[in-house]
Parts: sequence; C-alpha cells; structure tokens
Amino acid sequence: MKENVLEMRNVTKRFPGVTALKDVCIDLRKGEILGICGENGAGKSTLMKVLSGSYTAKEYEGEILIDDKPVSFTNVYDAQKCGIEMVYQELNMVLDLSVAENLFVGNLPLRNGVVNYKQLYSDAEKLLERIGFDVNPRTIVRLLNSGQMQMLSIMRACAKNPKILIMDEPTSALTDQEVETLMKLLNELRDSGVSVIYISHKMQEIYRICDRITVIRDGQTISTNDIDKVQEQTLIEEMVGRKVENMYPKENHATKEEVLRVEHLSVPHPNIHGKYIVEDIGFTLHKGEILGIGGLVGAGRSESLAAIFGQYVKGVKKEVWVGGKKVKITKPLDAIRHGIGFITEERKLTGYIGVLSIRENMSIASLKKLSGLILMKRRKEREETDKQFRQLRVKAPSSETKLFQLSGGNQQKVILGKWLINEPEILFIDEPTKGIDVGTKADFYQIMNELTSRGVSIVMVSSDMPELIAMSDRCIVISEGRITAELEGEEITETNVMRAAIQGKK
Repeated sequence: MKENVLEMRNVTKRFPGVTALKDVCIDLRKGEILGICGENGAGKSTLMKVLSGSYTAKEYEGEILIDDKPVSFTNVYDAQKCGIEMVYQELNMVLDLSVAENLFVGNLPLRNGVVNYKQLYSDAEKLLERIGFDVNPRTIVRLLNSGQMQMLSIMRACAKNPKILIMDEPTSALTDQEVETLMKLLNELRDSGVSVIYISHKMQEIYRICDRITVIRDGQTISTNDIDKVQEQTLIEEMVGRKVENMYPKENHATKEEVLRVEHLSVPHPNIHGKYIVEDIGFTLHKGEILGIGGLVGAGRSESLAAIFGQYVKGVKKEVWVGGKKVKITKPLDAIRHGIGFITEERKLTGYIGVLSIRENMSIASLKKLSGLILMKRRKEREETDKQFRQLRVKAPSSETKLFQLSGGNQQKVILGKWLINEPEILFIDEPTKGIDVGTKADFYQIMNELTSRGVSIVMVSSDMPELIAMSDRCIVISEGRITAELEGEEITETNVMRAAIQGKK
C-alpha cells in the first residue's frame, strides 16, 4: 500500500445556524488520484477550503497531517508552502496580462530586479509544449475562451510543482480535446508522484481517472472505496441518500401546435469582422415539446438563443413568430413580454445577483406582475417566491438567504423559479445541469416534465450527451454555423448527433 501524504481527521466546520462539515475524515496516498463526490451543498468545497488554507485553523475543528506531521494554516500561502495547490472552478486570471505572465504570476523570473521576459516566454513555451496546449504564450488572456482559461489555471498550478493538487470541477468549461489533454496530464502527474484530489459530478471522468473515491453527504464522510470495487448506481445512491430509479424520467407532452418559429437567424462573430457564428438558420418549437440543440462547443448554440432573446442585438438578423404572430425582439424585455424566459449557461454572470436574497432574485424578472402603480406588492411577492421556494425544494434556511450562500444546484432552482413566477410559455435553457450533482439533475428533469405537461415549451442547449438524447423530443444539431441535422424520437442517438456535429470539421 502506498504511504499517505495527507490525512484530514474529524474536520468540523460550522457556520451560523448550520454545520457544514461534521467529523469528516479523508486520506490521500502518494501518487494517487482520489475522487471526491457528493451533491451540491454536501461540503466538498468547504472541505477543500479548509485544506487549501482559505479557512484558518481557528475557524474549524479537527486536524490536518501532511507526511504524518500535523500542520496548521493561517492563509493559503501557508498551504502552498506545504505543497498544496488548488484549481478553483471559478476562473481567477489577470485578464490583461499574457498567458506567460499568468502562468508564472507570483514567480516571474527576474534579472537585476526586472522581469526577464526572454526567460519567461521560453519557460512558458516549454511548459505549453510539454502539456500539449496550443496557445501563444504572448497572447493576452482576455482573448482566450473559458476552456483555454481553465486549462491555463490548471497549468499555472502545475508550474509550481505541487505535492498535492486539488481540482474542483476542472472540465466544466473544457472541450473534448482539452479534456483529453487534461487526462494525459493527470496520468503524468500521478506517475511522477503527485497526489491529486479530483472533485467532479461527471461519473465517466471519475471512473476513468480516479484510483479511489470518497463520498460526502450532508457534511459527513459516507464511504471510501477503490474505484473498481464500487458500481456507479451504488455511488449515486450514496451521494443522494436514496435510490434513483430513473435518472432521465422523460415524458412526451409534445403537440403539433407551433408556438415559436425562427427564420433567417444570423449572429455576427464578436471578434472577426464579416464572419458569422451562425448564418441563416431557423427552427420551429411546438407546444409541450423539449427541443434539444446539440453541437460542439463554439458551434453557436448559446449565441443563437441569446440573439433570439435579445441579449445580442448588434448585427443580428432574425425573423421571429410567437404563437403564429410575427414579433420584434430587440431587447430581453421584449422577449419576456412575449412569454419567453431564458436560463443562461453562465449563471453567475447573467443569471442572478449573488448578494441579493432568494426572494429578491426570484421576483426580479416579474416586477410588472408583482408591482402596483409605484411600489412592489410585498405580500404578493412573498407568496409567489415562497411558493416556488417550496415547489422547487430549494435547500436553504429561508427565502431571505443570500444566493451566494447556496450550492450550484440550488442556485439553478432559484433561477428557474425566477422565470416560473413570470409564467413563460417558452423557456430557453442553456446547459441546464452544468455543475449540478446527480440528485439535483434528476429533480431538474422531473421539473422539466412537469412544465411540459402544463404546455410550456422548452429549447434546451446541452453538451451532456445522455441528457440531450434522453430529454429531447426533437433535436437539431449545429455545426460550422449551420444546422446539419434535425432528429426526432429514436433518431436521436449519440452516433447521429456526433456525425452531424463534426460535419465541416477537419
């Protein structure tokens, strides 16, 4: 058996009114990848903040041992001195510096007190080449996409030669090719003796790369097993604390009644003049239908929904019919007035305001409905938001809880509740379960079924292939700015979707 490089013993962390961690114990061996799974809100991120020094030793109970020696951290720098590096799910880049400067920030090579840029770019090129990450080290980070930034943050941590590397949902923004690059890197790190803690909701990644798996539920350690000795269904049931009989409980409520038609949609590329992300595409949506939109990252799926909804305006061309009537949508308020809601992919940027309460976030899209001539009808607001709070089973002390205090899955429920108060007839959902645990996924799919049973029509962009296949009544695939397939029922298979997604790709 390999020796332990890390032990966390009986870690307990309390916040006002709640115990986030209770006597949690984990151990990490040298040169292994330990997966940590659990629902959103289970305590995974809190535990990692304890380990990475974000919470000081005075803020929790229990002990941490590295190489069998007790350690105590007062800040993240103390943890880094012990060889602990953490790659956060939230990107933390200096956008106006170069790739090379971000890679070695805090550790820039100096000559006579001045940055030695020749050595900096040389070191960066060697690291990029070793990892197989094809980007110019002189590129300003602001010009990179979110996946490239995520890879950069991973490489920055690796450049510090950590003993223990913590990765929190590292592939949430990565393309398939970038995921392959990451998997290769993780295998190299393991072979070189680096120990990795890998947090992910993606079961296929857990089973592909991890040696052991620890499950945390409700702030407590549930189990730790060798990955080849635990079945996925057992793992899921340990995470959620109940049996999940059907992960994708799809019900077909689609009718032939057309509720939305889009024609001649063209969305200009933000950085390349004269080029379009999507050009002259169109589709229809029927009452009670879930229309899936598939395609590779960057195909223009999210941009299409944003353009229809009125978030993108400049240079956009489109013709839109709602309920058989041609409408003009030049801003999101127009779309809302025509009964369209939009749950965006980037929740923290465009989905909610973290410092506001659940109640305030839920009511923000329904001000006209919940207001009188001048003032908000507070009683009606509380009735509507409390109703959604209960029906969506949001895990929080009350609807007055600040949104930033919630897990990702519960934040997503609040965003959904925001639109449900407005009673939309059409709902756009971009990556509905991104970063959400398996238990909340099953809940979210059931909510989608309930909505379509009431006649709500859904357009769903998803990069999760099982989700796209299982939950779509009909599916269109976008590749190279055009629709390359329209599939229905049993035609919606992974082979058919991928074949259409790579058309035009070299």
